[in-house]
Amino acid sequence: MSARPFFIVSSGRSGTAMLHKALSAVPGVEMHHEYMVQITQPLAVRRYLGLIDAKEAARLIGETYGGAIRYSDATHWGDSSNKLSWLIPDLAAAFPQARFVHLVRDGRKVASSYFHKLADECYDDRSTAILQAHVDDSTVHPAPPPEKKYWWPLPRWDSADAATFRGFSQFERICWHWAEINRIILAELAKLPADRTLFVRLEDLRAAPSQVRGLYEFLNLPYRDEAYGIFARPHNVNRPEDRLLDEVQRAQFDAIAGDMPERLGYAGRPEYRVNY
Repeated sequence: MSARPFFIVSSGRSGTAMLHKALSAVPGVEMHHEYMVQITQPLAVRRYLGLIDAKEAARLIGETYGGAIRYSDATHWGDSSNKLSWLIPDLAAAFPQARFVHLVRDGRKVASSYFHKLADECYDDRSTAILQAHVDDSTVHPAPPPEKKYWWPLPRWDSADAATFRGFSQFERICWHWAEINRIILAELAKLPADRTLFVRLEDLRAAPSQVRGLYEFLNLPYRDEAYGIFARPHNVNRPEDRLLDEVQRAQFDAIAGDMPERLGYAGRPEYRVNY
């Protein structure tokens, strides 16, 4: 019997590794963090940009996720990955019983974490230019290899910010990513039945055991009070440092993020520091 699948979708740098650790400890759960990333990240970008169609996406999802879920001996199979955020319609169609958790974090903290901790692994100038050249003319510029640094979404050719994006700095590209990926998640999850989706803020999971219990109940998993302790400490920290945005970065984030902080419930909240 196949396991029951669930997917944690987010912008990344929002607690996906933390959920991986917490849910991996639940008996009967096979839990992953960015499962088969060298397949899923290029797939996600190509799908978002319209470089492949639904049929090809379904084939690749069936070969990777379908096979893994089918042959799992667990009762639940989960993946916590920002890559999945661009594939929600395809995953929902492939797995009609799957549930989705939209995990969010204050965009200012996400942008700072990506910018300071991932360095040239995320939207660096060279890798972004290589992908952009391929998207512009694949006959002249072959696709880059399936390394993470090359495969971060670019605005679609017909979007209002397509031209502006080409002049963005690395930090501005990261801000665009946070706003756009959450816009996509909100739009796609709104098309699914309410009982298949859950919205949760990382800050709330850290603040209240009741929020953690609600997450477990949504996924039909047993909850123990010890689980809350995992959420109280940061995870997936390559360098234990926290930096607030400077004045220029705050202005850039505000200009690019638009109303997304308000839509996600962060309007009026002061930027906080992370204690490691």
